Amino acid sequence: MELIIFLTLLILGYSFGQWAEKKHYRSIISREKTLNRIPAVASRYPPAGQQHQQALVMGSTVISVDYFKRFIATLRNLFGGRVTSYESLIDRARRESLLRMKEQADSMNAEMVFNIKYETASISKGRRNTIGSIEVLAYGTALIPMTP
Repeated sequence: MELIIFLTLLILGYSFGQWAEKKHYRSIISREKTLNRIPAVASRYPPAGQQHQQALVMGSTVISVDYFKRFIATLRNLFGGRVTSYESLIDRARRESLLRMKEQADSMNAEMVFNIKYETASISKGRRNTIGSIEVLAYGTALIPMTP
């Protein structure tokens, strides 16, 4: 009986985690389409010939590694290969941070964001120094049109 309860909870936890991740990806895709009008470029210098105000904009995201991703990553470490469970985690964090940065730029009526950089850090450790949570910070310089 205890095994059945354990397996039921395991399946429910896995299913909920998959559902939450897919829901987050749908949200990301929808917001990316909306904010696609604000270009975000890695160039260090703004476009020449135009006068703009400049402001630092940033977006930060912290995502925790769930039990199932950690379990799959542990198996992958034993046998080798790509750790796709962590790849999706970092992809979501990176895209969400970029969106939050663009949302901040949009609230300032910026035309574009240039000199974009990313910082990634493991901010908490799980058992035996495994990754517990990661933070991705996206930052750049917003170009805001000068009003006459």
